[in-house]
Amino acid sequence: MKTRKEIKRLARARLKKHYFIFVAACLMAALLASEFRSALGFVSAQMPGQTSPADIKTQVLDVAWDNVFQAISQDSLQAGQAVADSALASDLAQAEKGNPMFGRTRGVLSGVVNQITSGSLLVTLVSAAASVTGSESAGLAALILLAALGMAAFWMLVQNLFPVAVRRVFLEGLVYDRVTPQRFAFLLRVRCWLRAAWIMLVKYVFYTLWSLTGVGMVIKRYSYYLVPYIVAENPTLTARQAITLSRRMMQGHKWQCFVMELSFVGWDFLAGLTLGLSGLVYSNPYKIAFFSHYYAELRAEAIRRGLPEAKWLWDRYLYEKPSAGRIRQSYGDVLQVMESPEHDHRRLPGWRGFLADNLGILLLRRQQDRAFEQYLSQQVRVRSLVDDAQGLAYPVRLYPIPEEQRRSPTALNYMRRYSVWSLLGIFFCLSVLGWLWEVGMHLVSTGELVNRGFLHGPWLPIYGSGAVLILTLLHRLRARPALEFGATVVLCGFLEYMTSWVMELATGGTKWWDYSGYFLNLNGRICAEGLLVFGVGGLAIVYFIAPLLDTLFSRISEKKLAAACCLLLAVFLCDAAYSQYSPNTGRGVTDIETAAASQLPGSLPSGTSTHT
Repeated sequence: MKTRKEIKRLARARLKKHYFIFVAACLMAALLASEFRSALGFVSAQMPGQTSPADIKTQVLDVAWDNVFQAISQDSLQAGQAVADSALASDLAQAEKGNPMFGRTRGVLSGVVNQITSGSLLVTLVSAAASVTGSESAGLAALILLAALGMAAFWMLVQNLFPVAVRRVFLEGLVYDRVTPQRFAFLLRVRCWLRAAWIMLVKYVFYTLWSLTGVGMVIKRYSYYLVPYIVAENPTLTARQAITLSRRMMQGHKWQCFVMELSFVGWDFLAGLTLGLSGLVYSNPYKIAFFSHYYAELRAEAIRRGLPEAKWLWDRYLYEKPSAGRIRQSYGDVLQVMESPEHDHRRLPGWRGFLADNLGILLLRRQQDRAFEQYLSQQVRVRSLVDDAQGLAYPVRLYPIPEEQRRSPTALNYMRRYSVWSLLGIFFCLSVLGWLWEVGMHLVSTGELVNRGFLHGPWLPIYGSGAVLILTLLHRLRARPALEFGATVVLCGFLEYMTSWVMELATGGTKWWDYSGYFLNLNGRICAEGLLVFGVGGLAIVYFIAPLLDTLFSRISEKKLAAACCLLLAVFLCDAAYSQYSPNTGRGVTDIETAAASQLPGSLPSGTSTHT
């Protein structure tokens, strides 16, 4: 077995290699109160007599819910609702005096915030429980029981189990150069989350019972020390098997493990002096990296000694890279794509090549372009497995339990490039769909059928233009859905804000939509919940709607598609020109302030989401 000094050298090397993912793992554990809780001490530390804004909000929330709870338990639901309404009125009054960005009177998000901060959500929950149990007191008791069960489930399924996910990330970092955040979901991917949670629960119960003896608190701490590492390697074991294996592997090593822990006391002291900051950024991940190497040493010793239970240590590729032949056997399809010559695609010259490569726009679609798009789609499919095939990341296909295969967002080829006619067709389709959406929403909320928008025709071009901008300006981000989502939110927010501003200038100050009163709005032109909807809608457009429409358009001859687009474009331009002199205004379109004033706090006023 390697010496403590050698293991620490290896741990520092792996921490340097995987610094950000290792620190993130320990930070997540601290946030979940799973491990390293003291690492966040510097966040809550305050100067004497000072209170942070976060503490103030927490205290206000606690007081509101406590008052509502007391009113319900001592009187009735009506009394609790009255207390909640009073708290809501006070909150709204404070919001009116504060930053208008944090509006609380309109929108779905504002309604959710108001329900939580005022305690009205508690009244709703108790009312629902009372309708099931038949009495308010029984409903309150049922709600308390459900809350207790929920907290217990969260502790068992997340807090007590998360150390296993952390150990898996660190163990994969022992040999491999790349560990992705997706590896935190390892137990879900092999469908062993509940089994692993049960093992950790049994281990906790056993240790708690042994702790009652005093001496058992120390001895069993080190007897069970390796259970999270064992479960991270093989989560299919029973609780008894995992605990027994840990006990056998730790025989003769308990004092050694204690001394190794003691060697970090200086780091622990420094973490205390810095209120956990040094532990967060260095010593906590350093310690886990060290004991991950230590576990690997004990594992190798158990196999070398012929320990009968060592047969359960089956994940050999956590500690050694597979041979080239083994990789080729399991990753043959990936290697075939990697080793195949680059697709025979002649780059378009000049500005046409720039449009095709950077914006995904084709003037004319050739059969060669279709084949190249299929090649790009295949590249995206195998991209997540390339690191495995190259020996840079843990080879998930070689794990004894086959992991659940990651599914593509859609079976359609979203890496395609769009012709000009196809983009025009998508523009008009999404503009009409946006118009139908807003007309339908207004009809449902007010009972009035109103032609929404600045134009007279059945289209809202902000939806169509937003779709086209997402497909073109964000063309290079399609292979990364998370980046695509974030960029879509930013792009759509900028587009909506500028459209609102320009239209107000062009129409003499007329407001065509106003998000004032919405939670997290900017000058009433954009708001958080609208941007989130745009983000989700943008993903739907990129990965489903646009590819589907383009596939449908491909079944139409290009001449017919071009003729239809030209006809629609001519009508649209005529409508836009006419609307400059006689815009579509009136009830349900530009009566925003009147409509908003007639709404109750938290409800969705009519006329708040009209777009051009």
